[in-house]
Amino acid sequence: MKKKSPRIKNLYKILSLTVKSHSRKGRMESYTAKVEESRPAFDGKPSAGPVYRCIYAKDGLMDMPVGFESPWDFFSESVKKNPKNQMLGRRQVVDKKAGAYNWLTYEEVYETTIKIGSAIRSRGVNPGDKCGIYGVNSPEWIMAMEACNSQGISYVPLYDSLGANAVEFIINHAEVSIAFAQESKIPAILSCLSKCSSYLKTIVSFGNISSMQKSEAEDQGVACFSWDEFVQMGSLNHELPQKRKTDICTIMYTSGTTGEPKGVILTNGAFMGEVLSMDQLLAVTDEEGTGEDVYFSFLPLAHIFDQIVETYCIYRGASIGFWQGDIRYLIEDLLVLKPTIFCGVPRVFDRIYTGVMDKIEAGGLLKKLLFRYAYNYKLRNMEKGLRQDEAAPRFDRLVFDKIKLAFGGRVRLMLSGAAPLPKHVEEFLRVTCCCSLAQGYGLTESCGGCFTSIANVQPMIGTVGVPMTTIEARLESVPEMGYDALASVPRGEICLRGKTLFSGYHKREDLTKAVLVDGWFHTGDIGELQPDGAMKIIDRKKNIFKLSQGEYVAVESIEGVYSSCPLITSIWIYGNSFESFLVAVVVPERKALEDWASSNQETGDFSALCNNSTARKYILDELNSTAKKHQLRGFEMLRAVHLEPNPFDIERDLVTPTFKLKRPQLLNHYKDIVDQLYKEGNAKTA
Repeated sequence: MKKKSPRIKNLYKILSLTVKSHSRKGRMESYTAKVEESRPAFDGKPSAGPVYRCIYAKDGLMDMPVGFESPWDFFSESVKKNPKNQMLGRRQVVDKKAGAYNWLTYEEVYETTIKIGSAIRSRGVNPGDKCGIYGVNSPEWIMAMEACNSQGISYVPLYDSLGANAVEFIINHAEVSIAFAQESKIPAILSCLSKCSSYLKTIVSFGNISSMQKSEAEDQGVACFSWDEFVQMGSLNHELPQKRKTDICTIMYTSGTTGEPKGVILTNGAFMGEVLSMDQLLAVTDEEGTGEDVYFSFLPLAHIFDQIVETYCIYRGASIGFWQGDIRYLIEDLLVLKPTIFCGVPRVFDRIYTGVMDKIEAGGLLKKLLFRYAYNYKLRNMEKGLRQDEAAPRFDRLVFDKIKLAFGGRVRLMLSGAAPLPKHVEEFLRVTCCCSLAQGYGLTESCGGCFTSIANVQPMIGTVGVPMTTIEARLESVPEMGYDALASVPRGEICLRGKTLFSGYHKREDLTKAVLVDGWFHTGDIGELQPDGAMKIIDRKKNIFKLSQGEYVAVESIEGVYSSCPLITSIWIYGNSFESFLVAVVVPERKALEDWASSNQETGDFSALCNNSTARKYILDELNSTAKKHQLRGFEMLRAVHLEPNPFDIERDLVTPTFKLKRPQLLNHYKDIVDQLYKEGNAKTA
């Protein structure tokens, strides 16, 4: 790893003292700096608010240090500095029982990666060509990625959850000539091989490959290799090609909520800038990573969020331990590894919150009272500006250490991304987990995080924080939704400009031009700027429809309100211009519904309860009660609901891999139910 210059070290030190001083005050006048004034509406274009940067980049966006041209430089420099550090680990399985983690050192991974890169080149794959990677997180995933980086080959993740049709589309669209795949994913590739063998010529298994699979592939003119066979084909003496910041590092296909996947082009410079911005912000606001850190890898490596975090760990010489890929053993893997850095998404953190609160409620009156007292005491001190580790050290030892043990007992840094974290869950994690927590906001198009909250700044709860040090941001008014970027409380579409944005959609100039306008990337997300410069996500621009009486409904915004009802886990709300009211499909919270049934002498299993008309009315009434508490308007109330016992899932194509609702697919799946709900709703007004 390259050492920071004394000038950069001193800057980090000054900025670190600044943020600690402001944190003591409990809030800061602003964590952003205005660098351009607002713009009025003109020539058919809506008005736009001022342009802001993070306070730590007020004099200019972060520059790339000299000497870094590719993420390969992060890895190769880290190998020189930390050759014997544990790098990639997984649990050894003997007789179907998983034991301790076995580790490969940085030096060992480097040698294997060089051989893999050499073997890739021996198959006629050259710098600038495309290599697919398909499977759950594993050491082989990272080694395939780094092998591509070493040779200047663009890697293309194949989503583990998109299925064979998407795999076929991506292979052809990106012109993938070689693919690395988990053993269990080989059949999915073989099943579509006849439709993509004009590009795909080599398949490499993360493990073994059968003679039958080899024969099937060879019939299509495609060669197959086991991992060990392919490693043996490589050489340690292969000369590496020159790489540049402007080269394409990866093309990442986003599933999207409609249409075909879009290939997001990310350059070496954008990818490295994101990693280094993360390093800078951790250095000045909390604590940067070290070779002593251990990261738990379970969020999909096919997504940009986890790729950036794992590359940061590699840059810092840290260790990465992989889960087994089976959700049944996720917690067990976590407890065995005992990581120091944990990344999750709101869905994961919400389940943890619910589980802990259920245990507290079942723990007896004395335990509940002690927890509540300790929680409120620590929260008050944090609101006064104390860091989480200074707010209540005695209660940390007596009460909250037990919650920290749920993550293995050593976590010092927790990150949340992919979607906004509910405010009550974020507050709970900050108070009880005895570690620094930051949530961010980003897209594949922004190379992951473009906004991040600041550790130990309590007023940022409920927001996604401020721009990263490589990004400038502004709000653009959306008049049709009533959002004004120039109002006293600025609201509008979040627009981004900077050094870590994508270069366009692969082979889709039309889609690129639609979102990159005058140098600004239009995210489609609606933000509300807070007085301290932090951003709050409040809506989605595209998810708006008109009811028959002419009222517009911003559906994601009201779904967020209804989701705060403790009786449900998921909700999809539907309306159209032919009807005057809204209906919804709801996944109830199982325990809450069963508790209600027990108290109201209703019988049957969970599925039966979901079909119970009394249960449906109970859930509908509670949802509308929640809506009234949040002052939703009459036309935003629900007229009828269907209770769905099964969560919205990827298998039925109802959600994206990041659990965003796929609205056209939901409507197609529940069309008959929606029609019935409208009959019921109209009957009530007849």
